[in-house]
This record gives sequence, structure tokens and C-alpha cells, in this order.
Amino acid sequence: MKAKLILVPILIAGAISLPGGLGCGQPTPAGGGAVGTEVALPPPSTDGEMSLEQTLAKRRSIRQFRPQDLTLEQIGQLAWAAQGITKPDTGFRTAPSAGATYPLELYLLTKDGVFRYIPKGHKLARVATEDKRAALARAAYGQGSVSGAPLDFVITGIYERTSARYGDRAERYVILEAGHVAQNIHLQAVALGLGSVPVGAYTDEAVSEVLDLSADETPLYIIPVGHPAQ
Repeated sequence: MKAKLILVPILIAGAISLPGGLGCGQPTPAGGGAVGTEVALPPPSTDGEMSLEQTLAKRRSIRQFRPQDLTLEQIGQLAWAAQGITKPDTGFRTAPSAGATYPLELYLLTKDGVFRYIPKGHKLARVATEDKRAALARAAYGQGSVSGAPLDFVITGIYERTSARYGDRAERYVILEAGHVAQNIHLQAVALGLGSVPVGAYTDEAVSEVLDLSADETPLYIIPVGHPAQ
């Protein structure tokens, strides 16, 4: 499923749009939209203006979004909250992982295509050029929040990364980890003035087909994110 990444200069940091973010309708540089292209993300912030307590109090499921794209800074902050590296010498991330086996993959779907988050280097890799949000919504029983959000996260798991150490307990640990990552996304969205909704109703096979997942990769969670309609 995962194509070999093509290393390109940092100058393509805005290759997926801008000014400001993925999906702003700006033309991409020649070759900048190819599958395998890497896009550098802005450094994440660790001193936001909203307290953790405030984000907990304000978090609600938001299912309707304004037709406003997210900025690259917002997208990068959300991806970092989900799986960003917080201890470079060990590779530890924002969400706990059993034995630091890190079985999860994080995909981002926008109108500019599908991207996979790469924690090391805090960057995205384009894995598809088509807008697959509508197809993802169909795989999720037609939920409008999935097709209507400017950004959909899909969390997937590769159980073998954890089962090599923990055997039959691995499936439970991987699913728990997906919950940790999802909560990070939801709370970070609130802190950025955005809304999100947890989506667990979907057909595994259909989501796998939309993302062209490998046989050992299981979809675990869909999270639409955007500016609340109200």
C-alpha cells in the first residue's frame, strides 16, 4: 500500500496549497502534487492559550462544519497532537503506546488528496491525489460530517507491531492506543477553536479500499475536523 517516499526539498512545504494550509485551492508547483511527495509541517506549539481544563469543558461532538479550509499550521498541530514526537532521543510520542511499539498510522484526507503523517521529521507524505472524502463518507454509511469536513483523520492499526511483544493482548493495546490518539485530536481541535466528531460506524473493508490499505492494516477510527457551522 505504502509507496516508496520520494525525498524533495523543503521548498515544497506549501506544495499542497496555501497561503496557509492544505486545500486552499492554490495551484501546486509542477510535480509537487505527486504521490510520494513529502510536505514539511510548521513546528508545533506547546504553549497554547487555552488550558486543558477549558478544552475538556468545551469539547462536544460537532457534525456540521463551515466550508473553510484549515491552515497548514492547524493541520500540523492536530497531527502532532495525535502522534507527534515529544522526546527526540527516545522517539516517545504525545500518546502512550504499549512498549513504545507504535502500531498506529495516521491518514489525513482533504480536497487535495490523502496524506500520511510521518512523526519523525513532523511531515506529511502524499499517498493519493484524489479527494476521497465523499468515498470515505460512503464507507461510513453516508455520514455527512465525514464528507462535509475540510479534514478527515483516519487512524489505522498494524497489530503485528505490538503482537510481536505482547501476543494475544496486542489487539486490546492497539485499540486502547487509538483511543488515546483520538482524544488528543479532539482536545487539540477545541484548543484551536475547531470542532470534531468521533466516528466508529463504517465498513472496515470499504475504508481499507478507499485508502488502499495493506492486508495487515486495520481502520480503527475516523475523525472529521473543521470550523463549527454554529
